[in-house]
Amino acid sequence: MKAISIRQPWAWLICKGYKNLENRSWPTKFRGRVYVHAGRTIDDTAWSLIKRTIDAYGWVDVRMADRNGFPLGAIIGEVDIIDCVTCSSSPWFFGPYGFVLANPVLYEKPIPYKGRLGFFEVQLNQSHSEASA
Repeated sequence: MKAISIRQPWAWLICKGYKNLENRSWPTKFRGRVYVHAGRTIDDTAWSLIKRTIDAYGWVDVRMADRNGFPLGAIIGEVDIIDCVTCSSSPWFFGPYGFVLANPVLYEKPIPYKGRLGFFEVQLNQSHSEASA
């Protein structure tokens, strides 16, 4: 199955179902299920934007970990990419391209894995995927 690396805390927000769109500088025609790989770095610019968005939409149930509580360098879940758009009413859209996401799953246990740029193929043995889902 394909995977895509996304920096934290964005990867967590996607797998928890709060973020329905992933911004990229490149388009994709790919549609289907992908692993969400949390990159090895944190996006330190994200926190104020996330807080403003959560507050604006009244998402009081969003309970984020502190900066050090996010798994890094691991596959943390999976999601469907159902479209690629150049505009959206999603509060998460910044463009120029947005991958529209659906059916997120956050794994109980992250699976350590080295990420790559773009989409990349991941082969997990059956015990990894069963234990994490």
